[in-house]
Amino acid sequence: MTQTIQAKVIDLRYLIDNFGIELVLDGSFFHEWQEDLPEINDLDKQLLDKVKTGYFNLLNYPLLLEDVVRMAVVVPLLFIGNFYLATFYVKSEESIYIAVPDEDVIIKGKIDTLVLKEQFWVMIIESKRASFSVEQGLAQILAYLLGNRDNDKPSFGMIATGSEFIFIKLVKGNPPRYALSKGFLMRNPGNELYDVLRILKRLTQLVGG
Repeated sequence: MTQTIQAKVIDLRYLIDNFGIELVLDGSFFHEWQEDLPEINDLDKQLLDKVKTGYFNLLNYPLLLEDVVRMAVVVPLLFIGNFYLATFYVKSEESIYIAVPDEDVIIKGKIDTLVLKEQFWVMIIESKRASFSVEQGLAQILAYLLGNRDNDKPSFGMIATGSEFIFIKLVKGNPPRYALSKGFLMRNPGNELYDVLRILKRLTQLVGG
């Protein structure tokens, strides 16, 4: 009998034991988040400054739940980046299924926000409670990326907690390998949302192009 497991309860140990997934620490493996990033204009920067100001205002009214983070940070970020315009479109709660090799196990999950371009997976964005570390969502988003039906291209994702953003690259193979960008923090001096938007634009160019 096939066993179904919800993706939200999967941890890294499970992915290591059942898929052999490996973390790559060599910076050249995930160079895309640092190289050839597009510039953003002054209006984009002004809007991102408002997003940051609004986020800190929300911190005065805890608890900050994932729906509020999505509304105040992730949704405006996608809007400013023109990810709601053609040739992009956004699908919420997209179900994915992946089979564990040599076992009667299916991992089932739903993606919080999925940005697509021309039928290609472009970006997965996970909203977690602001009090959580990005580590809370890492295994879940890796499970989603493993479920990407396009085996020939790298998959990219982003985890957003509201206070922190981190990008992920997964390359399928035997074994599948993944790497992480640095974390971009809202509390750092300046506005690291500028870099987050530039990386989003770059990765969507690569996967959608």
